[in-house]
Amino acid sequence: MPRRTRTTTIDVTLPDLHGKRAVVTGASDGMGLGIAARLAAAGAEVILPVRNPRKGEAALAKIREQAPGAHVSTRPLDLSSLTTVAALGRTLLDEDRPLHLLINNAGVMTPPDRQTTEDGFELQFGTNHLGHFALVAHLLPLLRAGRARVTSQVSVAASRGAINWTDLNWERSYDGMRAYRQSKIAFGLFALELNRRAAAENWGLTSNLSHPGVAPTSLLAARPEVGRDKDTLGVRAIRAASKRGILVGTVETAKLPALYAATSPEARPGALYGPKGPGNLGGPPAEQKLYTPLRDAEQAQRVWQLSEELTKTPFTPH
Repeated sequence: MPRRTRTTTIDVTLPDLHGKRAVVTGASDGMGLGIAARLAAAGAEVILPVRNPRKGEAALAKIREQAPGAHVSTRPLDLSSLTTVAALGRTLLDEDRPLHLLINNAGVMTPPDRQTTEDGFELQFGTNHLGHFALVAHLLPLLRAGRARVTSQVSVAASRGAINWTDLNWERSYDGMRAYRQSKIAFGLFALELNRRAAAENWGLTSNLSHPGVAPTSLLAARPEVGRDKDTLGVRAIRAASKRGILVGTVETAKLPALYAATSPEARPGALYGPKGPGNLGGPPAEQKLYTPLRDAEQAQRVWQLSEELTKTPFTPH
């Protein structure tokens, strides 16, 4: 039986982004690199905050190869260290240039064993949520100045699960997938609360959500830095299905919901965008119903308050 392959191209058209300054976390490889490259090709100045300088330089070279003349640069950032998050904030504030787009894309997924950040938080909660929370807080004056759109990447994993309020750092019993779900639910609740507060207090920015569906990105691949020396069985199965065009997306399509959410004039504040194919696993981007765990405004306020306390990073809009 002949192998099934993809025969259609799925893409989005970006507006002219000349004069816009964008920050994309997690852009040194994979989906994030693709997002940054597309923004740069559309004319934006793109900043890639990276943990690994060598990977950052390689990413810049790839973007410039794809988009000659692209205005791209790196800055140091490790989202698992609130010290480096604050340092990036100071660097960009010292540059004193408005930010127009912020795509919170970086993340870690299901380390086989419980790990902690530099500040003692469970790695996924600390990186995926708290690191980004603190980053947005530090950059708030620049985001306000640019009347920015903030797009935060969640996951289909956030469609179910809950926040483990009695053991946020999974010290009593660690379950990698449950902890991952928690990190993405908390992150999504924060992004929606950011949009509500920005509207109520006239901060001048908007916030929405995206998710990539399911695609063979680097999240489940071998990542020695999180204790995973080999690709997971899951990512191998996803690669095989993606290659044959079965149900799931590709690395190329996975970046499209975030690009649409961040740049389209049609993308709405407070909305969620993801692939519209079967199960929302692949296909072109479209607005989707908010996941049930993301609909509780009281939980969002609780996440916000707790995150300010844990990161010691209050939101000061002026």
